[in-house]
Amino acid sequence: MTNADYEKLLNDAEAWIKNGRPADAYALLEPLEFEHAGEVRFDYLIGIAALDSGKPDKATFAFERVLAVNPDLFAARLDMARALYQLGDLPRARTEFSVALGQNPSKAARANIQQYLDAIDAQREGKRMRLAGYIEGSIGHDSNINSSTGQQQIFVDQFASTATLDPSNVKVPDSFYTVAAGGEIDFRLNGNWGIYTGIDARQRSNNTHNQFDTLVLDARAGVMFASRADRIRVSMLGSQSDLDGSRNSDASGMKGELRHVFSPANQMNIFAQSVQYRFADAVMQPNDIDQLAIGLGWLHALTDGQSSLSASVHYGTEKDVSPIITVASPGGGRNDGGKRYSGFRVGSQTALGERTTLFASAGLQTGDYSKANYYFLRQRHDRLYDLRLGAEWHWDTLWTLRPQLTYVRNDSNITIYGYDRMAVSLTVRREFR
Repeated sequence: MTNADYEKLLNDAEAWIKNGRPADAYALLEPLEFEHAGEVRFDYLIGIAALDSGKPDKATFAFERVLAVNPDLFAARLDMARALYQLGDLPRARTEFSVALGQNPSKAARANIQQYLDAIDAQREGKRMRLAGYIEGSIGHDSNINSSTGQQQIFVDQFASTATLDPSNVKVPDSFYTVAAGGEIDFRLNGNWGIYTGIDARQRSNNTHNQFDTLVLDARAGVMFASRADRIRVSMLGSQSDLDGSRNSDASGMKGELRHVFSPANQMNIFAQSVQYRFADAVMQPNDIDQLAIGLGWLHALTDGQSSLSASVHYGTEKDVSPIITVASPGGGRNDGGKRYSGFRVGSQTALGERTTLFASAGLQTGDYSKANYYFLRQRHDRLYDLRLGAEWHWDTLWTLRPQLTYVRNDSNITIYGYDRMAVSLTVRREFR
């Protein structure tokens, strides 16, 4: 076999592994193992092929050869830990996962490793119940706390005249602080099935404009299924939102989530949810909606184990369900009618040094409404952009400091709905597990 033929064979094997054909890749590489054992790329590929095709015992031999040559190769260390875990050698698996955790992996890889470590500890100690929680506090400044237009006067087509907006409906900047806390209890019924319940609370208070202070309470409970590669959760959801100390809205519904791990480098996430949103104030009740949404996401960890890329797409509908009849909506429902929306998001993160992770994400969502707005005589169309930049500094395993900048812009063909917003914040978080 020429060097070119051998290189093509390795490339083919790598492509088959990435495309979900590890057994075929192993069958291609296995006849060459005696000749090429000791070559890092060959050993890593045959190790991955063996591991992902259900041969963890053979995978460990290949990864041992890789780590003998390059003990700092994070991907091989993590895959060795996975192979040992599948073999049931929990003490050695825990050691390898702990070493990998100490190599400053990306946030996504760190979370994946921590799930393995928690599972190992639960099996070793015979634990059926797991508790996890957090508290956090933030300070910051927001250029537009009420997500409103910056124009004080707008032209109203229905009346062919200019109207002056109430100050509460015009862009308002302010400093703010938030406090939040939450937790979840998981109870394993057996090796794969479990139930869980959790709650989160977040209070945001503004320095000057207290009429925009918010309190949000979220609760969830459901069933979960976990296997080597899959995690499924089906949840009942409930939420209450308060504005300026009074109940503003309630939400309830269901959500299903599937995470499938193809390999340590590739993970797919799918979700679907159905949620009803109901306003407490009679004046706002024409805005009641039933929402349906679905989404698909992908996470890819780079070979250094310290960086990752992510992308997702989503689609949803909002059905205006209120029977309340108003001048603006004589048939009932929301002034702008129902809504169809879709969007995408891309993101990345990378480790910088031993304790710091940089992250960035950007998204776009388009929204199209079904009825002509009574006051502006046209159907509403929105394009919502957002950008998030920040860093996380882990000065301890359970403590995180996160500075962050967020920019949001909504372009609408109806002036009153267009706005931009920039917020900077600094958050301290403490986790419990």
